Parts: sequence; structure tokens; C-alpha cells
Amino acid sequence: MNTITIHGANPENLYRAFNIPVPEKILDFSTNTNILSWPDISLDIKRLASSYPDPECTALREIISARENVPMSRILFVNGINQAIFLLAGLFGDDTAILQPCYTEYSRAFTNARDISTLDDAGTFGHVIICNPNNPTGRFIPDLSQIIAGNPRTTFIIDEAYIDFLRHYEPERLCDFPNAVILRSLTKIFHLSGARVGYVIADENIIDALKSRMPSWNVNAFAQELALKFLADGEFLARTRDFYRVNTPILMAGLREAGFDVVDSDVHYFLVRVDDDMEVIRRLLTRGIAVRHTRNFAGLEGKYVRVATRRPEENNMLISGMKGE
Repeated sequence: MNTITIHGANPENLYRAFNIPVPEKILDFSTNTNILSWPDISLDIKRLASSYPDPECTALREIISARENVPMSRILFVNGINQAIFLLAGLFGDDTAILQPCYTEYSRAFTNARDISTLDDAGTFGHVIICNPNNPTGRFIPDLSQIIAGNPRTTFIIDEAYIDFLRHYEPERLCDFPNAVILRSLTKIFHLSGARVGYVIADENIIDALKSRMPSWNVNAFAQELALKFLADGEFLARTRDFYRVNTPILMAGLREAGFDVVDSDVHYFLVRVDDDMEVIRRLLTRGIAVRHTRNFAGLEGKYVRVATRRPEENNMLISGMKGE
């Protein structure tokens, strides 16, 4: 199986890798985007398709500026967080450490980065990348402000793509630190993965440097319009948090009661330890269920599968499939 190209989502590729016919319906537990249905949204498709998008994403930056209480000059919208990661790699280059295990795109972008398992020696590096909440573990590191403040010569790149899914913690305000670069995704919480939209909050000099490396009109008109509508809908965000706050612990408890070793998580996805990941994945695929392999995560190497919460009746189907029923 080509673990380099097979990520979560796109479960059809996983079926092809296992040479299993793709069923008409797939319960995709491998992707950790929001499972809730969109609210009613209408778009002027002709207008959006025929007009250039705002190259500055002004309306979106105004919303984030007011919400985060930071100047618009410190906000940059990007074509998904992956674009920001690769832009930062081009800007910062070497002398970078990545806190592992974590999202594999960091290592693809920062090809000379060193892997670390703790933040004890963070101050010895020029740049440190932290995914918080972590992907794939789902764990959240509190009190990062102390580490950032205590190492002013190190630039900390904090990927907060899943911050809106937190169940137990109140996120710290890290964007006030001049040596912090905050990455936020709108694709996960609002299920806009196809639209590709996220943003960076950082020191104005860093934002200017990133902009100089970015093409014009990098966030398309559809992505901007959808993001504006979702950011204005506080009810959808509240409903999402309530849904996962209730259903994720139930799913985790169900798997534990079925005899599986479930690793604690602070968000809506988590790791399940397995003896034979390929056997588990193949068995679930034959039942129309996809979970995320962990063979390309440093330190995990296939000893776990990653699962994201879905609707209650679907979660029960996963539990049955894991048990081999």
C-alpha cells in the first residue's frame, strides 16, 4: 500500500489500494471534517464564477480581525493550511523541528526538519512546528504560552486546524506573541475541504513576507463566499460543538466496552490500538467502512487506526465492524 499518497478522506483510493470494489456508500471515519449537514446556503454561482475574487480577502480579514482583536495587517488568508505550510517552509528554511507524531505535510514541506518528541529543547531551534490539537492523536497541549514566552528567539508555528473541536479546554490567546505563527483552518469545522480556505495570524513582517511568495487571487471566490456565510453563522458552530461533546465520548466508550484500547483525545477523532492494522482496515472496507491508517505517522507506524466520530447509528456500525460482527 502506498502510504505516502493515501491520507484520510478520498476513501475510494483506499479501496483501490486494497483491490476491493468500491461500494455505492462508504461510511468514512478516516476524515476528521465536520459530519453535520450544512445549513441552507445559497450562492450566486454565475457571479462568483465570472468575477475575480478579492485578492486581499478583505471581508474575511475584517471578520477575523474583530473576532481575534488583531489588526488586519497581521492576517493572511490562504488556499488551505497546506499552502501556508509550504509558504512558511520557503520562508524559514532550515533549523526547524517538528513535534511528532503529527500531520505529515509538515515533513513534506520542511524537508530538512528534525523530529522531536518533547518540547524540552524547543529553544535550541530557530523554528518549531506544533499541531495543537494534535493530528493524529487528538491530544491538546495546554500552557503553550509559557513555552513560547520562555523561548523568544524561537518562532513557533502552531497549527490550530482543530481548535474549534476542543471539548475540555479553553484555548489560549497565542496570537499576541511576536514569535508565534498561528494557522487556522475553515475547512475542518465548516466541512469546506473542497473549497480550500484557511488563514494565518502572525507578526506583520512575517505576513508581508508570506504575501510576497503567494500568487494573486489564491483564495477563489466560492471559498471566500462560503467562508463568509459560515463565519456569520454562530448557531452552526455551537451545534457542532454540542454534537461532538455528546457523541465522541459515547463512541470511545463503546469501543472500549468492545475490548479495544482507545487512546484519550480532546477532540472528535482519536486513535485505537490494533494488533494488525491492515487486517482491521481490510475487514472494515468489506463492510463499507473506512478508517485512517497510521503507517506514515512518526512513532505510530501502523500500531493504531484513527477514527473520527460520525452520527450515532453509524458509530454503532463501526463498533460492530471492529468486533467482526
